[in-house]
Amino acid sequence: MKYPKVVAESLPSQTPPHSRRLRLASFNIQTGINTTSYREMLTGSWRHVWPIRQRLANLNRIGQFLKPFDIVGLQEVDGGGLRSHRIVQTQHLAQEGGFPFWYNQVNRRVGTIAMHSNGLLSRIKPHEVEDHKLPGLPGRGAFIARYGGRPGHDSLHVCVVHLALSRRARMQQLGYIAELLQGLPHAVVMGDFNCGPDSPELNLLIRSTELSDPAESLHTWPSWQPNRMIDHILVTPSLQADRLRVLHFACSDHLPIAMDIVLPGTIHLQHH
Repeated sequence: MKYPKVVAESLPSQTPPHSRRLRLASFNIQTGINTTSYREMLTGSWRHVWPIRQRLANLNRIGQFLKPFDIVGLQEVDGGGLRSHRIVQTQHLAQEGGFPFWYNQVNRRVGTIAMHSNGLLSRIKPHEVEDHKLPGLPGRGAFIARYGGRPGHDSLHVCVVHLALSRRARMQQLGYIAELLQGLPHAVVMGDFNCGPDSPELNLLIRSTELSDPAESLHTWPSWQPNRMIDHILVTPSLQADRLRVLHFACSDHLPIAMDIVLPGTIHLQHH
């Protein structure tokens, strides 16, 4: 389903970067909950449904931390539930980090308590965003932001995902995403995949598209003792990937992952 005017403008438009190099990041922010141990994951599970004072302070830290980036994909964002004091967290991070454009995709509502969402922070205005519900149990989604001119060889597509916990559902979801990306030569897929680089489901996506995962061993979870690589940024061959890295910023149960890309000359970003 297409939403041609979904990207909100949080601040007066700024001049985007003149370089063809873009700084990308992906971060599962766990709705602003700072988790520091497995024990805290269990004993502090109530924080996922109850408003806590520290959540806003953590969001402010995250917003400041993300300032150096041009495009950020967010997972486990709250879209304005009671647990986040009715704050749309993507919008708050956009304002805190100075991002002129943001988008929030609500995938699951739990009454008025929680609105589980994916989010986009951007210093460049996307031409449009496509919103998709992923196969499997309700509550998982993905969106594709298109930057540049007409769909195809002169535009960049950025897909942000948060996949299911079960392998069977992830296989279905990545098969669906592979179909969405068919024929798009300049694409990025990033997010919390809940699976490692050698998993059958990630291999399915790579076999079905031109995407590749430039990272080999960037452990992002759990943030206090990372030993699993479940957050990924994949790119098509036309996008030159550089400076792949995990960012050692513990403000969630995940660590953020970052990558720089160099755009081909055919892509003309929409500057304001």
